[in-house]
Amino acid sequence: MSTHPVATQSPSVEKPVNLPEPQSLTAERLRAWSWHRQGLDGSLAGCTAEQVLARAGWARSVGGANPYLTLFARAGIRREQVDADVLAHRILELPVARGCTYVLGREDFAWALQLGRDAAESAFKVVGRLGVDRGEITLLEEQVLHTLAEADGPMDPRQLKDELGDSVRNLGEEGKKKGATTTLPTALGILQSDGRIRRIPANGRLDQQRYAYQPWGLPPSDLDDDDARTELIRRYLGWTGGATFKQSQWFTGFTVAQSKAALAAVGAVEVPTALATAGGDPLWMLPEDVGSLAAFEEPAGEQIQLLAGTDSLFLLRRNAADLLAEEDLHKPALGSLALQADLPDHPILDRGRIIGLWQYDPAKERIVPWLFHGPTPAVTQRIAEVEAWIREDLGDFRAFSLDSPVSRQKRIDGLAAAAEAAEAGSPAAGTAS
Repeated sequence: MSTHPVATQSPSVEKPVNLPEPQSLTAERLRAWSWHRQGLDGSLAGCTAEQVLARAGWARSVGGANPYLTLFARAGIRREQVDADVLAHRILELPVARGCTYVLGREDFAWALQLGRDAAESAFKVVGRLGVDRGEITLLEEQVLHTLAEADGPMDPRQLKDELGDSVRNLGEEGKKKGATTTLPTALGILQSDGRIRRIPANGRLDQQRYAYQPWGLPPSDLDDDDARTELIRRYLGWTGGATFKQSQWFTGFTVAQSKAALAAVGAVEVPTALATAGGDPLWMLPEDVGSLAAFEEPAGEQIQLLAGTDSLFLLRRNAADLLAEEDLHKPALGSLALQADLPDHPILDRGRIIGLWQYDPAKERIVPWLFHGPTPAVTQRIAEVEAWIREDLGDFRAFSLDSPVSRQKRIDGLAAAAEAAEAGSPAAGTAS
């Protein structure tokens, strides 16, 4: 697609950056661009888990299967290899941006942990309001480290609590109301954010939220806090291929001033789009990506993927509605989706456009899909491939730690009913509620 360059000056680069004409940056084009930047077009085939996470972004890990599908969809990496990478500490699940847990590669461990320290300190403020002073938590941290160092292997929170005895204070009903039943989680959170201990899956799997702890001693990052924030913005804009100011703030948790400073430090360029003319916000992009977007050609053929609802394609910007075509926004089951940041089910996509939803039914060992416009051979083939992978590698596909076949049965039944109605040509097609 041809574009007409418009010269603008980015905050910290000397040469003007030629912007694509806003009218050329349509919803369809931007969907395909994000798809490409996320490596969902086959460009990450054969890469390692570390390489995928560096290119596509850290994988959200709320005790669900998203990290596994993130790596399988982009590079065909099977669960056995992912678990081996975790065991070898090539990738780990750590509390990083906003203190939330993501799976990331080892080159990012130290500076990414630095980003989560404010969240760990915030947890101390909660127990501080319950009468716990910093000295008590510091002492508990040292006792945890000593206990883990003397242990024969990793210890889970219950084992630690039993071993530490009265050193762990019960915070009673008031603490329970504030989400802090004892002082142990606060101490563990601070130790994790400092890289002095690490949390590991108790059974080696990322999709089952049972953890144990072991000593770590990770060398600290050589970046100061401003540099760490700058690095996160650089990575984030690279992962997404561009995001609005508000989207970047949601992911990073930065203040307005911190966000502006980090964007300026990387020389981010404000890029108007066709969406902005309709009342949307412009994108902030890395200077080198602006030219790449101008030269980008949308794929002509189908590129089908089944992803988790928490995949980086959606979670980094929480813009699921932008990935729906205008004609699909008005389906009964999706009427409210345009106003939601997150998806009710897992998506089926073609070149960045959501073309259907899916859930896994472990009782029948099958994927239950609802396709908005019926299947193509490529869609049918990819569903079969992902279904076989879930059956062989995972056994089930949980969205998060408390997800279960029982809890998702209503969604499974709704998708199945919508699919049947669509096949029958019924007006009720699309009511997967």
